[in-house]
Amino acid sequence: MPHSILKLFQCSAFGVAILLSIVIGAFADTKPKDDPSAIAPTEQIKLFDGKTLGDCYTFLKDTKREDPRGVFRVEDGLIHVSGDGWGSIITNKRYRDYHLVLEFKWGERQWQERQHAARDSGLLIHSNGADGGYNGIWMPSIEVQIIQGGVGDFILVNGKDEAGNQIPISLTTNVAKDRDGETIWDPKGEQQTFDLKNRRRINWFGRDPDWTDVPNFRGAHDVENPHGQWNRIDVIADGGRVETFVNGTKVNEAVKVSPHEGRLQLQSELAEIFFRRWELWPIGKGPKPAPADQK
Repeated sequence: MPHSILKLFQCSAFGVAILLSIVIGAFADTKPKDDPSAIAPTEQIKLFDGKTLGDCYTFLKDTKREDPRGVFRVEDGLIHVSGDGWGSIITNKRYRDYHLVLEFKWGERQWQERQHAARDSGLLIHSNGADGGYNGIWMPSIEVQIIQGGVGDFILVNGKDEAGNQIPISLTTNVAKDRDGETIWDPKGEQQTFDLKNRRRINWFGRDPDWTDVPNFRGAHDVENPHGQWNRIDVIADGGRVETFVNGTKVNEAVKVSPHEGRLQLQSELAEIFFRRWELWPIGKGPKPAPADQK
């Protein structure tokens, strides 16, 4: 082979190698990076001790880590979220492989554009990225929805990290379509993967197809208790599997969830809400999912 041709080939091969390494590197950067230091509980962890917000901080869209309006506070042994703003309570630590128990009930106050809407909040698990990475409000995560009539829906909360890179989020689950074509969890349905390109709400199995965004909406098959009563959510996050129970009934499930560790958040979404129990247990050692005690 002539020297000039060989040199051209070597240069071209070198260029292709460089280009290939860039492409591979870019692809690698899109893969979720689980934190090996994330805590898997070995005993009960009380995220709320009934006295303080504990090892958590707060974040609001308009005031960041300051809370001048007292949106998040502890009163009478309860976490009281006034709802006067968009934001969340966020754990300082990251968690994986846990059985989470959360108990909540709605208050009366509603704010701004959601004064005449269904009361809305949420539990955000596997939270990674920047504070406010989603629309300046929440850390990117997987949402276990808390909304009247839709408690237990899954939502991919997309967003960015501190460097402005998109946080990859995905899950796989079995789904079907309800009467109106909305995606619902169905253990006998078709298995599909949802990510930021195929981003949908995966409704809990019994969500009413006639759901309307009005206060105190109740569907025919709701397992959430009526407004003013306590409700219990159990989330079992075991590796890439997430199971969600509402008042003892399994309402949603996903596998191949990614990432499968991160911080935890409790949302403020313009509706008053109270939390009295927020705790983590080791897998297989937590209390059996059950209805909330009304005492």
